[in-house]
Parts: sequence; structure tokens; C-alpha cells
Amino acid sequence: MENKNNKQLIRVHILISGFVQGVCFRAEAKYNAQKFNVKGWIKNRPDGKVEAFFEGDKLDVEKIVDWCKVGPSGAKVKDVSIEWQQYLGEFEEFSVK
Repeated sequence: MENKNNKQLIRVHILISGFVQGVCFRAEAKYNAQKFNVKGWIKNRPDGKVEAFFEGDKLDVEKIVDWCKVGPSGAKVKDVSIEWQQYLGEFEEFSVK
């Protein structure tokens, strides 16, 4: 989908595994999502993974996805499962759940 500024809008669902909880992953993801003007949410899952949805301009979403592959300094990311989806525009901001 393209918006009026000729930006390609996209949505992505990701699951991040490794040592990713208890290392400020969600807080730093929120900071970076806001910096990149990306909307959505992020949360810890009971299985130890971090789950997130990001929506926005494709280039900006790619930046936050790339950041998630490394995470904050205390994280040890093993794998990032990425599912690209059609933009829905359902988020007004980025939140931590």
C-alpha cells in the first residue's frame, strides 16, 4: 500500500528468541519505534520470546526489524521470525504490553 507521500506502508509480525527478557528489550524497542515513527506494540511472552507488531513506512519498519535482530546491549538474540503483512493502519502509537 502507498500513502499520499509515495511511501510504501507495511506491517510486520515478529517473534524474537534468545536471552531477550529482563534486558530492557521492550523499553528500547519503544524508544526506537518512536524514533523511526513506527506504530504497533511489543510484549513478553510466557515462552521467553518477545513478540511485536510494527506498522509504518517500509524503510522505517525495516530499521526497527534490523534493530530487533541485535536488541539492547544485554540481549542475546538467537532468532527473529519475521512475517510481512499487509498494512492495516490499526495502531495510533507504539506501546509496551
